[in-house]
Amino acid sequence: MKGVQPVDLNFQDTPGVIAAYILDTGDGLAVVDTGPTSTLPTLGAGLEALGASLNDVRHLLLTHIHFDHAGAAGTILSRVPEARVYVHERGAKHLASPERLVASATQIYGDAMDRLWGEMLPIPAEKMIVLAGGETLRIGDVSVDALYTPGHAVHHLAYHVGPDLFVGDVGGVRLDTRQTARAPTPPPDINLEVWRDSVAALRQREAQTLHLAHFGSYAHEDAHWDGLLEKMELDAERIHAGMKTGQEFEAISEAYAKVLMQELRAEGQDLPARYDFACPPWMSVQGLMRYWQKKAVCPS
Repeated sequence: MKGVQPVDLNFQDTPGVIAAYILDTGDGLAVVDTGPTSTLPTLGAGLEALGASLNDVRHLLLTHIHFDHAGAAGTILSRVPEARVYVHERGAKHLASPERLVASATQIYGDAMDRLWGEMLPIPAEKMIVLAGGETLRIGDVSVDALYTPGHAVHHLAYHVGPDLFVGDVGGVRLDTRQTARAPTPPPDINLEVWRDSVAALRQREAQTLHLAHFGSYAHEDAHWDGLLEKMELDAERIHAGMKTGQEFEAISEAYAKVLMQELRAEGQDLPARYDFACPPWMSVQGLMRYWQKKAVCPS
């Protein structure tokens, strides 16, 4: 297997929403972001299409611990005990004891939890490689720079491997070359100031290709980052404007979703439906409202 191989996890039978990325380290396969357990059969089929299997996986590089990125990690380790998980130190405790994550998500998704995400099994501490960011890892024949890139989540990492930069969600949601990248901003950790710092750091990396979980691979060029930052500021100000006029969440969310879908439709007629599935607008509104509320209490 040569180079980075994407696997479309076909989340909820919808292509082009969640991707995992596979690379051969010379010491087994590495998977960047496992996706949720509900898509684990699809990940397995993707590995088989590459002439491999789940049993060949030895390294799970998690950008962060949200269900759509890390949900299957514990289940994979239960089946492949030789594998190890790489995770930021602020996420490790939640992988060891995911009860709070599950409880929080259940408040949002209710009875749909199992259908959407599947189980999230705990991961023993001895099977985790806990990172702070800033490390250079030697994994088999591959050198991996682990980069601390908060903004979307306090436990977010990006991974730089040769010409490839795996950016999780800090690189935005971009479903097609026609679409401008947009920041996914679910609660609770959104911080636009540190997100900008993460983007500035990633811009400086000597890489050729960005790999996004949502969704696909794009040239590492200023146009991607410029578009992401422009839309992030625009979306944040739209939410803030609604809050300053005293609107409640429902009204802000409805107005935001309407204009967002209009802008996406202008870039591609098929984009609104896919984007709504990949990054529900109401969740982004919730996260940005929380961000502005926190800033009002603590402006710094």
